[in-house]
Amino acid sequence: METEEAQRQLRHLTDRAEITDLLDRYLRSLDHGVLDDEWARAFHTEDVTAEMPVGTVHGRDALLDRVRQGMALFDRTVHFGTNNIIEIDGDRATVRGAQLSTHVLAGGPDDVFVSAGHTETELVRTVDGWRVSATALRIVWTRGTPPRLPAEFAPAAD
Repeated sequence: METEEAQRQLRHLTDRAEITDLLDRYLRSLDHGVLDDEWARAFHTEDVTAEMPVGTVHGRDALLDRVRQGMALFDRTVHFGTNNIIEIDGDRATVRGAQLSTHVLAGGPDDVFVSAGHTETELVRTVDGWRVSATALRIVWTRGTPPRLPAEFAPAAD
């Protein structure tokens, strides 16, 4: 029985570490990564739903397109996630945390836009490891000059 309990605890700790690593790599990828199909598959399920400040999208391809559009509004960014509360139930997990994002706007002087909010993320265990199946970023406060959204960058329908 002790071995079974030790294996359960080890699995729980391993899952927590893998989920934490996935979320940390995701935020870092926004600042330094290449946003392509491989990127989208590395972090998200095919049927992911993402609620973002610029609208809600459904599906990995739609999410990739929206993230590319959003990140193009900035020359440089730093995304910081913290205070994650991870709850694991078998092959599913939920994470509630905080996110602070600093953005230098594209195409102008070094205008800075900072946003902070709460994240809610649902993950599933896949054959390739943990992947985000649903996520929401709810902004609580901002500071500085917000990006000007082009007319064609209308939020996706909810």
